Amino acid sequence: MPSQSGASRVEAAQPGTPSLLRKLNDRAALELLLDGRTLTRSQLSELTGVSKVTVAQMLARLEDRGLVAAVGEQAGGRGPNATLYSVVPAAAYVAALYMEHGLVVTAVADVTGRVIAEAREDTNGAGDPVELVRAAVDRACRRAKVSVRRLSAFVIGSPGVVDPHTGDPQWAFNLPEWHEGVLAGLRGALRRPVVIENDVNLAAIAEHAAGAAAGADDFVLLWIGVGLGLATVLGGRLHRGASGAAGEIGWLPMPGAPVTTDVRYPAGGGLQWLAGAEAIRALAAESGFDGRGAAESVRAAVDAVDGAEAGRAKEFLDEIARRVGLGTAAVCTVLDPGLVVLGGEIGLAGGEALAGRVAAEVGRICPIRPRVVPTAVSSEPVLRGALLTAVNQARADLLASVAG
Repeated sequence: MPSQSGASRVEAAQPGTPSLLRKLNDRAALELLLDGRTLTRSQLSELTGVSKVTVAQMLARLEDRGLVAAVGEQAGGRGPNATLYSVVPAAAYVAALYMEHGLVVTAVADVTGRVIAEAREDTNGAGDPVELVRAAVDRACRRAKVSVRRLSAFVIGSPGVVDPHTGDPQWAFNLPEWHEGVLAGLRGALRRPVVIENDVNLAAIAEHAAGAAAGADDFVLLWIGVGLGLATVLGGRLHRGASGAAGEIGWLPMPGAPVTTDVRYPAGGGLQWLAGAEAIRALAAESGFDGRGAAESVRAAVDAVDGAEAGRAKEFLDEIARRVGLGTAAVCTVLDPGLVVLGGEIGLAGGEALAGRVAAEVGRICPIRPRVVPTAVSSEPVLRGALLTAVNQARADLLASVAG
């Protein structure tokens, strides 16, 4: 049997005791307020099912711990105004980071999820990853005027495979210093729990929370950028695979594409060779839409679809959709997710014009006809997913502390 955790352990140790009931009531009230709501005693009484007198005692205990505070009043009918209560934002702080070749983006947020400060730094693609992260966190905390010691959760998003058992990065071909042992180094340097997660998985978390996949229990996020990646959500849960490599779709063998045997540091192959940023950049040059990068070229073609260059623009987008559609069809015939979100800088640039073409291509070559849509998270999806994960961890820790 699985081991008990959290409140279930408390129940097993103290069945039916007044102390247990107080803890469970306090937890229930705090959980409601952690959702960002401001509530009166009457509203908390109605939502928790306990008396107003008990709610007053619950709030007093939570206020004594610095977790809840009165933040205003709600005008009512007859009688005095009702006091409104909210969680104290400073009850916990978190840090989220996005690591990429030559770039570290850091954000510090409070327990409500409000971002207090962000910092971006060009790392020139080199440096000890533990020192890079520690320095980035220090800078962001100085901007936020929050001590690093007050951070209760760290979540780092990066390309590559993360071992689902140890939490260590296994390899990322564009981050050669990001390897096994980094997690222990980070935990030692920061003296706090640290989580490392695949970047596309975190982008899918952001998409699921407030993007094109909101409310969807089953979907895939196909990331089209410098590299190709796939995040799979089934039954509302991320699927990482036995070794953490689920979604490394760049190695999917494709007709007409070479197959690489150098799987740790690939120069290209499979779907990556056919539909990655380098391939799209080359296709853009042939089509006359060569820009500063693949995403800019795709965006220029989308803008030209209704103009004088409509013919060339449509041919360019059709060819991208044909290539992306091959990989999407392979995924859909195995998973049948119902919803495919095109993310990454190229998925974002292609928008509805590319998504509609991919949907048509998938429907043409396989019996599965998923809904294909562009990402609705236009800014820093990996960082947003890391923040959501970190805030959820901080909230879970607060609730566990209240439940004893």
